[in-house]
Amino acid sequence: MAAQANRSALRKVLAINLFQSVAGGGIGAWAQSTALVGAALDNLGDAGVYGVSLYAEGRSAAHKARAARISGWLLIGFSLMLAIEVLRRFFSGAEPIGIAMMIWAACNAALNLVCLKLLRSHRDEGAHFAASWIFTSNDTLVNLGIVVSGALVLWSESPVPDLVIGLVVAAIAFRGGREILEIAEEASEPSSSSKKN
Repeated sequence: MAAQANRSALRKVLAINLFQSVAGGGIGAWAQSTALVGAALDNLGDAGVYGVSLYAEGRSAAHKARAARISGWLLIGFSLMLAIEVLRRFFSGAEPIGIAMMIWAACNAALNLVCLKLLRSHRDEGAHFAASWIFTSNDTLVNLGIVVSGALVLWSESPVPDLVIGLVVAAIAFRGGREILEIAEEASEPSSSSKKN
């Protein structure tokens, strides 16, 4: 029953993140917002992580640790891609729409809170769930930051706050990826020691 409940939670957060990625990517491109495009890429990375976690559910601790490790590298790769995208937009002179940033980021933050509620009772079920919790917690902070960035874009009539928050999103994603890799390493240690014995 526990494995079935875990899979149900993962399927729901997977669906939510796929929706956030598709809708956020479209809105971000229309609003010329690096931060929103970054959040959409982040959601796509999260969806990949939840898919990997869904595969690992019900399998051994080693499978779960491996899933968390893949998740960590996915997040680090995403962070580097986003940093490159921020630089590209900086030199291309994008003009983000602040109000669109604020509205969609607020919607995203609300959806992230739904995901956190779904994951709360499962976060101790293995390294793959711990990774999922870190992803979603980071997303909530990121989207609240985008709301502030959108307000600053409106107030300053400058794209700089959007570009800055884009870099912040990349930094948070990179840090989250490293945390997940540490969790995966800790989770794999017992199995490594048991093999030696």
